[in-house]
Amino acid sequence: MNSLNKMGEIEKSNRPKLQWLEPILLLAPSGIWLVLFLVLPTLIIFELSLVPGIRPGDIVNPGGITDYSQFSNPQRWQTIWESLVLNYTRIIDPLYLQVIKRSLSFAIGTTAICLVIAFPVAYWIAQLAPQRFRNILVLAFVLPLWTSSLLRTYAWITILRPTGLLNSILTSIGLPALDILNRNSAVFIGMSYSALPYMVLILYASLEKLDKQLLEAAADLGANPIQVFWKATIPQVITGIAASSFLVFITTLGDFVNPELLGGASSMTVARLVYNQFLGATQNWGFGSALSMTLILLVSIAIALLIKFGEATPKQ
Repeated sequence: MNSLNKMGEIEKSNRPKLQWLEPILLLAPSGIWLVLFLVLPTLIIFELSLVPGIRPGDIVNPGGITDYSQFSNPQRWQTIWESLVLNYTRIIDPLYLQVIKRSLSFAIGTTAICLVIAFPVAYWIAQLAPQRFRNILVLAFVLPLWTSSLLRTYAWITILRPTGLLNSILTSIGLPALDILNRNSAVFIGMSYSALPYMVLILYASLEKLDKQLLEAAADLGANPIQVFWKATIPQVITGIAASSFLVFITTLGDFVNPELLGGASSMTVARLVYNQFLGATQNWGFGSALSMTLILLVSIAIALLIKFGEATPKQ
């Protein structure tokens, strides 16, 4: 018995020493995956962004510095710094700022369009639709996500082209045809269609938990429907609105397919500009990497805001 007790005490004394390995073993698979396919590629892109005018086959030499003895001379530090940030300073050129502004306008505009459309739809499904049909209605919004985004975009090309389905219907009822394809309006349509299911699902999850007693109490206290909506409904689902809005913004900010196929040459975005720098005729990997890091920074800020406001406690 004494020997058994001693063995048990030895096991208990050794167990806490190995507890620190448990979280490491649990996180190791995903951690290795993130390091190999997220952290390392991002670091490589950052390194390329510090090389001015690098092209395929060139030696990766940040700042174009070959003589590292220059760092011992403080008078050379400003020149070295200007070489390192040359690709980033190029971004502030009015031409490229216009491209970034257009990308942000597409993302913000699509988020606003999706919010206006998705909120009443999600409210109807969560609160007004019969209980037995709600899962079917939610599934109906998820079904488009099961198909390729490229196929969905080509479907919109078929609908919006001058001889497409939309203009055929308009001309058949005596209305003038619309010139939408290869314009910004077509990009907004394609992006909104692609991002709408995400917003509907998140808003549905928030509106399904809506406390109707608060709405009834507000109405009993003399609030009209508009006041009930703004002061009783919105505060309960504000986290869902924030989470869905940031998710749609993040998704559409880096969208490449819709602007490329629906917007035409006049709808240049950051994603298309990055593509041109890597695989287009210019082949300037340094500037493309700087644009990529800028896009990563914008998305990271949006994700940080999503974490901060998307998980906050709803106001009562």
